[in-house]
Amino acid sequence: MLDLFDRELRRGARPDGPGAVIERAGDVVRQVAPADGWNGVLWSALDERTADAAIAEQVRHYRALGRPFEWKLYGHDRPADLDRRLLAAGFTPEPAETLMVAEIARLPAAGEPPEGVRLVPVTDADGVELMAEVHERAFGATRDHIRALLRGQFAAGALVAVVAMAGDEPVSAARMDLHPGTGFASLWGGGTVPEWRGRGLYRALVAHRAREAAARGYRYLQVDASDQSRPILLRLGFEALTTTTPYVHD
Repeated sequence: MLDLFDRELRRGARPDGPGAVIERAGDVVRQVAPADGWNGVLWSALDERTADAAIAEQVRHYRALGRPFEWKLYGHDRPADLDRRLLAAGFTPEPAETLMVAEIARLPAAGEPPEGVRLVPVTDADGVELMAEVHERAFGATRDHIRALLRGQFAAGALVAVVAMAGDEPVSAARMDLHPGTGFASLWGGGTVPEWRGRGLYRALVAHRAREAAARGYRYLQVDASDQSRPILLRLGFEALTTTTPYVHD
């Protein structure tokens, strides 16, 4: 499964938004995007002899573009000390997450929202505003960043998004990235406002997106899980494959 993930979503990565391009520079696969998009290294095949030069080349490349970027490091990447080499090159690690995958057909079908809450597909600018409100309250994210991210992905046609509404109040939201030509859809951004946590909304949003992915012919769901979501996903039937840590260079 890890080999399949690497082959389809890392080595064979596709751009994730308008204006983004995937570049293959030697033994590195990277994305270059506009300033409001995601810029970074997705995959590498390095060893002790080639790693430092490849890292320096990526720093030069993104510096010339005036872009901060991220090296998305996975626990099985080589060489084994790639993390220390990134630190020495001026990268800063963000919190590690767990790469988790589930076969959709094996996930439990149940997962309805709590009483009084309905799930609403996000299809227009008003829905984007509701998602931005949830993410601002749940994560402290800026609304401008969320708006730009979602609008770009909707324009690329590779996004499914949903917001949970308690009456007229948005209380939880999540999105799913689609990866055409692969067996994978990716779950992102599942967030719930503090006063609504612990009521099953995260589970309901996972179940909703699993149904949407299955209807589009995808076989697997992939998540970069935080420490908070990892136990829930394990109970649902996801398996932990490795860790993933963003190393950021400003």
